[in-house]
Amino acid sequence: MGEEASSCGGRLLTTGPFWLQNRPVSKGSPGAGAPGRSREQRLRALQQANEVRTARAKLKKQLASGKIELVQILADPPACVRTARVRDVLLVVPKIGSVRAGRILAQCGIAHSKTLGGLTDRQRGELMNLFRR
Repeated sequence: MGEEASSCGGRLLTTGPFWLQNRPVSKGSPGAGAPGRSREQRLRALQQANEVRTARAKLKKQLASGKIELVQILADPPACVRTARVRDVLLVVPKIGSVRAGRILAQCGIAHSKTLGGLTDRQRGELMNLFRR
């Protein structure tokens, strides 16, 4: 599957596995799609991201050690975990590896990329019922 180029209405169309890399970029600022941020805004965003990562790591440690149960997290996920993928949280639980996590997600009809905050009530309920046993 190599790269192919064709012309359509004066525009050069590039197809193939690297078509995104060959796409022309506007001559504006780098990252033309995102508005510019001040230094303070960037530093604040980095600080918030670090706080979320730290809180998420603490929660995962508690989950792995058994100090907190998965059902508690599923019932009312803290803000730091709402953006975490369900699969990543499942992998922290003892005796759940990659294959078992995949089976659990498939059984509950949950995509591998679904976040805890994005679960529907049905999906959340099925997961909670599975781990209450």
